[in-house]
Amino acid sequence: MAGNSFGQLFRITTFGESHGAAIGVVIDGCPPNVDIDENFIQSELDKRKPGQSRITTQRRESDEFQILSGIFEGKSTGTPLTLVIPNADQRSKDYDHNKDIFRPSHADYVYQEKYGIRDHRGGGRSSARETAARVAAGAVAKLFLKKHGIEFFAHVTGVGQLEAPEITITDIPALTEIRESNLVRCADAHFAETMTNYIDEVRKAGDTVGGRISCVIRNVPVGLGEPVFDKLHADLGKAMLSINAVHGFEYGSGFEGSEMRGSEHNDIPAPSQEGTGIKTLTNFSGGIQGGISNGMDITFKVAFKPVATIMHNQPTVDKYGHAAEIKGKGRHDPCVVPRAVAIVEAMAALVIADHFLRDKIYNRE
Repeated sequence: MAGNSFGQLFRITTFGESHGAAIGVVIDGCPPNVDIDENFIQSELDKRKPGQSRITTQRRESDEFQILSGIFEGKSTGTPLTLVIPNADQRSKDYDHNKDIFRPSHADYVYQEKYGIRDHRGGGRSSARETAARVAAGAVAKLFLKKHGIEFFAHVTGVGQLEAPEITITDIPALTEIRESNLVRCADAHFAETMTNYIDEVRKAGDTVGGRISCVIRNVPVGLGEPVFDKLHADLGKAMLSINAVHGFEYGSGFEGSEMRGSEHNDIPAPSQEGTGIKTLTNFSGGIQGGISNGMDITFKVAFKPVATIMHNQPTVDKYGHAAEIKGKGRHDPCVVPRAVAIVEAMAALVIADHFLRDKIYNRE
């Protein structure tokens, strides 16, 4: 199976399956002398781990990790960093019923057709369990970018047809505290309760619901991104669309920008208040112009579909092409977005770290 690696200079390769012994990641290209704060890495994993509330899957994984290589006296050495996260709470018997049956809207059928074999236990490699390895790698990328002042903030802005009021992202630490104080990880504490209650209703009905996450990246220097096929927004889009259950990505004004006129949409440049560089009076470009960061906040949104496993009988077919019926069993998220906030930030950090290193080699430092 190809396609397990991401990035060019800051490059990761993830490994492992949902019901295997462990999952993990090899980070190749992390610069030396980065302070590897293991408590921070664990805190990032804790945001994604299962079993953290009534509106997430009840699989119990501590997601405690081990670093096997690439660190000495608390700092990266520049050699490959290997992080491993043991699996501890698999219930493979929960998946015996779909050994020979294809679950609707899962990867079961296409894996079987492509590879001639599939791990039916939790979906194997196609499980969102794999994203824990991405979060661990993204935490390392954040630690590298932190000393350059680059910050990330993602939060849940929509669940189903519910849309949170728009907020201005100013004080990220304060907003992070609000986000982490509620189960759904919305930066609006009042609306978070409405979202949580709705997800709980959906869960009790044996169903699932989709949602949306907004993300801002601050203090990104001008010049990240390559202007043709490796545009910064294109790589961010690829990163987000590689996350399980993601069905949509937009940056800046997104689809709403297609309804505007150029006279409304153009971001007018002006001298920055700090007296250095150029800022724009608006930010419909989402911090990226011509595929290259322009120094403004990078903003984007990610849309997640409903989880495919529902606790209702559904018609399907078996591997022989015969009609069959299936009902979801086991432990599954009624809505993925509360746990996906950490994944979105991690993938964004991996993209920015990779382009930061590429820009450093090609240009100014």
